[in-house]
Amino acid sequence: MKKLRVPLAKPEPDPTIGAKGKGPDDAGTESRYVRIIESIFRRYWKRGRTEFVFERDDLERACEELKIQRPKNLGDVIYTFRYRRSLPPSILATQPADRGWLILGDGDARYRFRLNRLTHIRPTNGLLVRKIPDATPEIISRYSLTDEQALLAKVRYNRLIDVFLGITAYSLQSHLRTKIPNYGQIEIDELYVGLDSRGAQYIVPVQAKGGADILGAIQTIQDITFCQREMRYRDCIPRAVSAQFLADDTIALFETTFDGDEVSIVCERHYKLAESDAINSADLKTYGTPETE
Repeated sequence: MKKLRVPLAKPEPDPTIGAKGKGPDDAGTESRYVRIIESIFRRYWKRGRTEFVFERDDLERACEELKIQRPKNLGDVIYTFRYRRSLPPSILATQPADRGWLILGDGDARYRFRLNRLTHIRPTNGLLVRKIPDATPEIISRYSLTDEQALLAKVRYNRLIDVFLGITAYSLQSHLRTKIPNYGQIEIDELYVGLDSRGAQYIVPVQAKGGADILGAIQTIQDITFCQREMRYRDCIPRAVSAQFLADDTIALFETTFDGDEVSIVCERHYKLAESDAINSADLKTYGTPETE
């Protein structure tokens, strides 16, 4: 498969950026999105293909051919099938048993369907939930506007990046928007820098999802590519983190990596923010037990 080897350039507007959190507002809109993406897939896919490119204009053309109303934000069609819901069954039926379709960027107003081993990052059922003393300021909890903002705040104020990765990390910027030429514009939910006891320095992009949104492998591809190609971070070690709210406000954290072809999950931990007196001796004994690889 073709590896992503791209420099960086100044950002330009992209319709998929800013689509986050909006989504189809009714069953009719969702059905429209399904018909649009199915039309594009049928136009370009041939048996045996593992990837193909389409353009933003294809979204408009599909609306015209299907005689359906054009969505106000065409980029939300792409965002929906990246993070919010599965691709239609007619598209999933073309996947081999060990791979799934991703919709990657491929330049300005261009996208690429591509088969990858990992498409979404899903929490493991039954994983040990580790209680962490809750250091979130109450005023932050009171005024958080969205699940994603609340999750990023809890990760930041409780230093969960430090705890999870075993480094000292500092939040550098939230909602960083930039452009990777031959890929497209991207948004990183929060960017950290950090260092370890040796003095080695790290760049840590974090993606966060709450509510019904699903963590996507595509975000790891974008984040790692950005960190590797941005010259100011050339001496930093990139470590991508994905965060997801689970039931009962448990926080799942994943460290992921991208080797140029495939995304892999390096580590997964589940944390529960709790009052200090809710963490007992039995909990601490469990957490202190050496883990086996």
